[in-house]
Amino acid sequence: MLAQRTLKSLTRAVGVGLHSGQRVELTLRPAPTGTGIVFRRVDLPQPVDIPISALAVTDTRLASTISSGGAKVFTVEHLMSACAGLGIDNLFIDITAEEVPILDGSAASFVFLLQSAGIAVQQKPKEFVRILRPVEVREGEGANVKWARLSPYHGYKLSFEIDFDHPAVDSTGQRVEFDMGTGSYVRDIARARTFGFTKDVEMMRANGLALGGGLDNAIVMDDYKVLNAEGLRYNDEFVKHKILDAMGDLYLLGKPLLAAYSAFRSGHAMNNKLLRELLAHPEAYETVSFSDDKLAPRGLAQLAPAW
Repeated sequence: MLAQRTLKSLTRAVGVGLHSGQRVELTLRPAPTGTGIVFRRVDLPQPVDIPISALAVTDTRLASTISSGGAKVFTVEHLMSACAGLGIDNLFIDITAEEVPILDGSAASFVFLLQSAGIAVQQKPKEFVRILRPVEVREGEGANVKWARLSPYHGYKLSFEIDFDHPAVDSTGQRVEFDMGTGSYVRDIARARTFGFTKDVEMMRANGLALGGGLDNAIVMDDYKVLNAEGLRYNDEFVKHKILDAMGDLYLLGKPLLAAYSAFRSGHAMNNKLLRELLAHPEAYETVSFSDDKLAPRGLAQLAPAW
């Protein structure tokens, strides 16, 4: 049986929110089978649980935000991406503020946290959402077009193309395909950092955003070049970060996908729109599990190795 996974023990991290600049503590705790991933705002007078789901996403400007009642947690995508990459099904995430800490701007620190806690195999089948027919969302026309699509595939692969008119981005790879069956999330995707432009950062700070951002947790560019002294971690780090974000956004569905995801200039809003389009067409997907590990797609059955 391909089983559900949680953590063996709890683990903690402290950091600052990218946009809020607030100090925030995270505690990641094991959860029983069938729980899913649940954020818990423990700083509120009465703690509030916010289970992940595509329909819990209430804002997609600059990051993915999930809400329940008046409580919200934003910038969840990097932590969710790490959970997707390591195949974590059940997890409680206690958080002391409304924004997940940015840490180094990638998913690598979350991967380290999850793996250092240890991954436990549980006694219940892991459930996947298998795509049966293509589902697509599209916006704009001509030079402004952007789209995202899910297609049937026995496994999980993602291809993404970006289109930035910027010398530092144009000189790197602008299209990447990553397949969980042949690649390694930890090695190939997890270390890709979020990125931004100095002119945008200045505007965002004037509006009370990006207050926790800097060269230690983002790739920052002026009009011509990357300003980080150490340069890029991957020669195609920009587009790999878009894959990282997409994996986190899509995992907000609540179950891992068996699908091929492809996108052009997509982002948090388009990714959530794609999930909602999928849920609006029940005939386009089914929920499956694997009683025999050998029948599961390559790359989804093995536990990711520890660091």
